[in-house]
Amino acid sequence: MRRRFRISICCCPVIAILILSLPGQDRPQSGSAEPWAQQGVIHNAASPHALLHSVPVRAVRLGRGFWSARIEANRIRSLPSLLTLLEEHGVVDNFRRISGRTQVPRRGPLYTDSDLFKWMEAAAFVLQSGDAPEIRASLDKMIDEVAAAQDKNGYLNTYYSLERAGERFTNFQHGHELYCLGHLIQAGIAYYRATGEKRLLDVGSRYADHAIAVLGPGKKPAFTGHPELEMALVELYRTTGERRYLEFADYLLNAERPELNLNERDAAYAFSGIPFAKRTKFEGHSVRAMYAASGAADFFAESGNAAVRETLERLWTDLLTRKMYITGGIGSRSSGEAIGEPYELPNEQAYTETCAAIGNTMWNWRMLSITRDARFADVAERALYNGVLSGVSLSGDLYFYRNPLSSLGRTERRPWYSTTCCPPNIQRTLASLPGCFYSTSARGLYVHLYHNSQLDWHLEDGRRLRVAQQTDYPWTNVVDLVVSPESASRFSLFLRIPGWCGKARVSINGKAEQKPAASGTYVEIERDWRPGDHVRLELEMPVALIEANPRVREDFGRLAVMRGPLVYCLEGADLGRISPFDVSLLVGKPADDSFSTEFRPDLLGGVTVIRAQAMAAATSSVALPLYRMFGRQESSGGPQIEITLIPYYAWANRAPSEMEVWLPWARRN
Repeated sequence: MRRRFRISICCCPVIAILILSLPGQDRPQSGSAEPWAQQGVIHNAASPHALLHSVPVRAVRLGRGFWSARIEANRIRSLPSLLTLLEEHGVVDNFRRISGRTQVPRRGPLYTDSDLFKWMEAAAFVLQSGDAPEIRASLDKMIDEVAAAQDKNGYLNTYYSLERAGERFTNFQHGHELYCLGHLIQAGIAYYRATGEKRLLDVGSRYADHAIAVLGPGKKPAFTGHPELEMALVELYRTTGERRYLEFADYLLNAERPELNLNERDAAYAFSGIPFAKRTKFEGHSVRAMYAASGAADFFAESGNAAVRETLERLWTDLLTRKMYITGGIGSRSSGEAIGEPYELPNEQAYTETCAAIGNTMWNWRMLSITRDARFADVAERALYNGVLSGVSLSGDLYFYRNPLSSLGRTERRPWYSTTCCPPNIQRTLASLPGCFYSTSARGLYVHLYHNSQLDWHLEDGRRLRVAQQTDYPWTNVVDLVVSPESASRFSLFLRIPGWCGKARVSINGKAEQKPAASGTYVEIERDWRPGDHVRLELEMPVALIEANPRVREDFGRLAVMRGPLVYCLEGADLGRISPFDVSLLVGKPADDSFSTEFRPDLLGGVTVIRAQAMAAATSSVALPLYRMFGRQESSGGPQIEITLIPYYAWANRAPSEMEVWLPWARRN
């Protein structure tokens, strides 16, 4: 495939940004006046309790760099290969059998409709970045197949049709009907925002109207079982202005439903069925919990419900202080794919489903929009770079369902899982990512994520604004921005100073800013901006050693290594015959002189590796007895070696291999 490049030389001679024009992405359409073209990933421009407002995907063009490589692989490899697999495994035929276009048995679990809908949403987000004829043709074909399967009354679910039509809306706990409906709605909204066409949106709206007609107050009591529909209903309300969708979301999130006779265990597992504001902690199924919290944050943005807002904060504190992995992953138990007890964070047995990390990212992105608080952006970034990205191979066609933090070498990526929720979920996340880099507020522009990019948008008073960003983040610590309003204007530029950054410096047109740039905040630069003004942000990015709370027993006496937003790991592929389980970090005084970094363009798509001194065990652990008398063993000290740590997201891209994130350590003499 031939790449085409466009050079854009900015007004400031310091910056010359190389913009990567992916094939079919030459027309971002950011200046379109059509309402559908102005809407972001979440369309909260009119949400009364949203403090930050989304920028459309089409308004941001990514240049060459970390995320553009992932997004390109997503477009040219991930989406086509997964659609082929969805066809091969009968997911599309499940719709054709309903419409009468084929006569085959239904295949796959009862929730497979959602896998196709997520693929469709991902394809639609690709189209929001520009024209992609092959993806557009495939998506239009899928829309035709889905629409042809819809009942006259609006119902659409391939499992509860034909021979199972009598079972509709009878199994809210495990049936996934409302979950699938939510993903259908979101696919329809994404397609509408890509093209202005309402074909798929109308299919989802009709099904939503049918559900509202038969479920809810004074009708059949219901709950989502697997939350997802709540987010979709709020977004459908934002898109159509029809208040019944917001009211049904309110019912699903907040209504008392004693007639359901839900036992405590079922309600905890599903994270739905009881009023959201009564939740005091995260428990149960990790993805359901993250999606419920995301829907509640969306609902608060429209309603201002104080009890919901207080619960969101309470749950966030519970997660961040006791239940989240260092990677941003969620869910420690394979049983029930569940969040465990406080500090229950095993490494090799970590379930940490990719979808849960995606849910964590979505939730924190929504919390950021209703608070402007950088701590939520910090968590979203951590989950995105580590817990989410680890779920897909560099090639884009192999996936992890689980993302452990330690492996004996048996974990490998697969092209297909019988439960195929994670691959299309990653695909829609990556395809929508350009819409998460910037937000606007009444005061100006917020910059959340750093990457070579060009923003072509406007301030909230309508003044046009272009921002060109150049950086090799997360490998390097310098970000250059050229700010170009259409004419000299006074507004604020807010730059995120990540929580992992000890010190940051900001300069404007070569002159250092005197305002403090505290970590874990947004630094505000309010001034009269002129076209071509140059801002430089320098972030302190040392190698950092992290220790866990001593109650996390598996990590006691161990350290994790981070640099910038990235968690690092030790992989067997970089150790030869030595096992990661037989290595201890050697840490000097001060610790920061124990490590060096090197960018390796030839390794894993181009990564910065961390080199460290370590001590190998004198005897391989596999040669030792299972138990032995304390004090009678030989010294465990062995030869000193140099080890190479790689970013956690990139492990298992060479071959199945042993891997460790948390490493034992010893003081270097």
